[in-house]
Amino acid sequence: MKFNQYYLECLSHASYLIGDETTGRAVVIDPQRDVAEYVSDAAESGLTIELVIETHFHADFLSGHLELAKATGAKIVYSSVAETEFDSVGVDDGERYSLGEVTLEFRQTPGHTPESLSIVIFEHDGDEVPFGVLTGDTLFIGDVGRPDLLASIGFTREELADQLYDSLHDKLMTLPDATKVYPAHGAGSACGKNLSTELWSTIGDQKSTNYALRAPDKPTFMSLVTEGQPPAPGYFVYDAILNRKDRELLDETAAPTAMTYVEMVEAVAGGAMLIDGRDPDEFGHGHLRAAINVGLTGRYAEFAGSILPHDVDIVLVVDPGQEIEGKNRLARIGFDRVIGYLDDPYKVMFQHRDDVQIGSRLTAQGFNERVAEMHDIQIVDVRNPGELAEGIIEGAIAIPVGQLPARIDELDVTRPTVVYCAGGYRSSVAASLLRQRGFADVSDILGGYGAWIVTVQSA
Repeated sequence: MKFNQYYLECLSHASYLIGDETTGRAVVIDPQRDVAEYVSDAAESGLTIELVIETHFHADFLSGHLELAKATGAKIVYSSVAETEFDSVGVDDGERYSLGEVTLEFRQTPGHTPESLSIVIFEHDGDEVPFGVLTGDTLFIGDVGRPDLLASIGFTREELADQLYDSLHDKLMTLPDATKVYPAHGAGSACGKNLSTELWSTIGDQKSTNYALRAPDKPTFMSLVTEGQPPAPGYFVYDAILNRKDRELLDETAAPTAMTYVEMVEAVAGGAMLIDGRDPDEFGHGHLRAAINVGLTGRYAEFAGSILPHDVDIVLVVDPGQEIEGKNRLARIGFDRVIGYLDDPYKVMFQHRDDVQIGSRLTAQGFNERVAEMHDIQIVDVRNPGELAEGIIEGAIAIPVGQLPARIDELDVTRPTVVYCAGGYRSSVAASLLRQRGFADVSDILGGYGAWIVTVQSA
């Protein structure tokens, strides 16, 4: 058996290629939208991809089922419960599919979504203990899928949590303890609240260590998994709907259009958003006034999707050579309206210095000194609710960065403002958004809350 796990750090997304080396037949599960790596790896191994299997309609990324089907001629497979606007094949609970020696067994495991599917992998058809199970977003390492993401489109979190409990106990925990567990996401994903950094485990280990599986009864389980979830990024519902639709295919090799300064200014004046993908420190040294900083070094697509509407044009500012990367990473969440990138951005900023501003970044000590000197500072904590248990700077207003565009009216645009997060990435996103919205005096804290608490403890 050929078994490849692909892990995309910036979206905490795991996808899989499974092949039978005796027959050369293979499947891909939950592919990312840029699919060249799967096609290349299959070809190098002498495998033909004949199925693209989706464990559910993903909310946190736009899946590559259409791109991979086009590239390989593979059929697209979902649970028979799912309804798609493109050609797909539905599989029933308990149905098996043979690749030769390797056999897949489909188990319908609703709860995270109604159509959620898990795939049990047998290296040989007669094996009593499966090689593993691909659990999608039903079971994670250290957590289970959140049941509240579809609450806005027709399902209550209680209904889905009830189904999730049954799926876990009746469909997954019945597998032998030695069965390996391979989920669709790891730590950092907003699809759960306690995901491990480990990329696989076993059924036995999860029974003994996973807080949700250790719940003594269904009511306790439902309470545990419906409380304390991080706020879902704004693009989640958009992607959950788009993943069931027929749509334009991504050309992952095509670069966006180069734009002059004048063309960029005209686009921004017409409603386009200027997204600067440079590192927050470099952005702070100098950036165009209209720019919002979402660094390519971090969770770029997730935070762009958290603060931008999906229906606006986007102009990129990136270091030369990163234009395709910036476009493709936004395409991974279905943000396809990248109309171009600013050509030679450093030359542009040098030639148009009147349109360049510095982003104030304070050390933790510098922040403390500023607070001591000024008594009207507006402090904004843009971490998620679960992070606030670590503590909060006195007087801070808590607004998760993904909620900032909708809640910006809760802040006073005339007051000097300091933003902080856990480490400094999200605070640069938030501070640049506030500047773009007209806040004249905005700083963020280098090193975030972690750096600030060290200064307090050492004082």
